[in-house]
Amino acid sequence: METEPFDSCDSRAWRRQQAWRLFQQGWKSCDIAVALSASKGAVSRWLSAARHGGTDALLSRPIPGRPTRLTPEQRRRVPDFLWHGAEAYGFRGDVWTCGRVAGVLQEELGVRYSKSQVSRILKALGWTPQVPITRAIQRDEEAIDRWRSLVWPALWARTRRERRALVFVDESGFYLLPGKVRTYAPRGETPILDEWQTRDHLSVMGGLTPDGKVYVLVRPEPLSGLHVVEFLLHLLRHAGSRLRVIWDGSPIHRRGLVTDFLHSPAGRGIAVEQLPGYAPDLSPWDTGGWDQLKHVELRNITCLDLDALHLELHLAIGRLRQKPHLARLFFKAAGLLL
Repeated sequence: METEPFDSCDSRAWRRQQAWRLFQQGWKSCDIAVALSASKGAVSRWLSAARHGGTDALLSRPIPGRPTRLTPEQRRRVPDFLWHGAEAYGFRGDVWTCGRVAGVLQEELGVRYSKSQVSRILKALGWTPQVPITRAIQRDEEAIDRWRSLVWPALWARTRRERRALVFVDESGFYLLPGKVRTYAPRGETPILDEWQTRDHLSVMGGLTPDGKVYVLVRPEPLSGLHVVEFLLHLLRHAGSRLRVIWDGSPIHRRGLVTDFLHSPAGRGIAVEQLPGYAPDLSPWDTGGWDQLKHVELRNITCLDLDALHLELHLAIGRLRQKPHLARLFFKAAGLLL
């Protein structure tokens, strides 16, 4: 039987037709498989198809059904669809899943993809699964942007002109539950980190300066206005007698005890500035300081009681004080240029 012409660009069809040609020349199936780097089973199927359907049976055939591949132009449009948010397409909750994206592609472009295919498309477009950052609805974005771009530069210039020490003050809690981060381990053997299941914690008030100085007050009970006054006195003794303290509108900062202290002779060296409401992203503590302590300096550390946690926290703060360059990174992350 004469070998019919084939498309040399179709490598799979070429291999099948080569197998049939070699078989006609007297080659054995096992030798054909070796010559074409194919399995014996594949060669057997090719020869059987040629016997029953001729060489036409060896040609590649288009996959039936509607084509599902996106054109380059369609692929470029996908992020534009997704930027409108899931709720714009009638979904409840502004969350994108592969199933929802597949529905949008079918609605907008008339193509159908499985969830796994959508996952690959999103990855190629630079979209990855992420945990959203929550922000208070009450945020005044204009006021926050104005504080960052106008108030802060003027405040920083005035602070240097008045030769004050600038300190960002914030509070956080440190729990016995360890701050878990990734670590290496043998494949299939997930590390186990024992923890004491309790909500006992240490309350920490921290002060951070642009040059990396760190001041803290640690207590095993919730912080109060009395603790704020105690911390401000600590700052006056160790950071300087002329301070500019920047903090948020926490109730403990507005206690009558604190207000009275700031208006007293003892607190007259302190100028206080309050951040806009619901704007933790303006504080270098929230943009890096607390995370550095909890998930870098204290990563994967288990403490069985508050005394042990206090010791580990003391050591972690000591390590942070040895890295003053990080302060500038925290300020930069908050958008506060120095």
